[in-house]
Amino acid sequence: MKCIVGLGNPGVKYEKTRHNIGFMVIDELLQRHQWTLDKEKFKALYTIETYRDEKVMLVKPLTYMNLSGEAVRPILDYYDIDLSDLLVIYDDLDLPPGKIRLRQKGGHGGHNGIRNMIDHLDTKSFKRIRIGVGKPAGATSVVDHVLGSFTSDEQPLIDESIQKAADACEIWTEKTFAEVMNIFN
Repeated sequence: MKCIVGLGNPGVKYEKTRHNIGFMVIDELLQRHQWTLDKEKFKALYTIETYRDEKVMLVKPLTYMNLSGEAVRPILDYYDIDLSDLLVIYDDLDLPPGKIRLRQKGGHGGHNGIRNMIDHLDTKSFKRIRIGVGKPAGATSVVDHVLGSFTSDEQPLIDESIQKAADACEIWTEKTFAEVMNIFN
């Protein structure tokens, strides 16, 4: 079973913020297939569906971003999901808005949600889709930037990146992640 986790913060207050782009990709996949997150357990909302003969779990942790690993580790353990079948989607300050990058493994790059995932999974070896949200402008703090909404100029780029990330998730059910990386990187 493939496990696709979108990182974000729960609650209406954070819905349209840069930090919630992982949730936005999960929402896109749910909408495309008329699925719903129908289970709540392990500090997460999730669903298990079948797509092109592959079981797929979509997950939104209900912890705040910085504690994401607290939700993901118990799900992987309970459902006996191998780390090779985990894909985590999250925002990246080092990429311009709308740019996506797929990686097989890596460090946290200063992202506290990924830092917590690495701590709880005890490895840096899990697949990721990083979606660019750009760096803060001027005197804007990093926290204010990631908890802020996209500008009208950024929104079309973000919408396109959400579509691409969802496409990558779907293709991953049929191809190796290396092949998916070759398509989208």
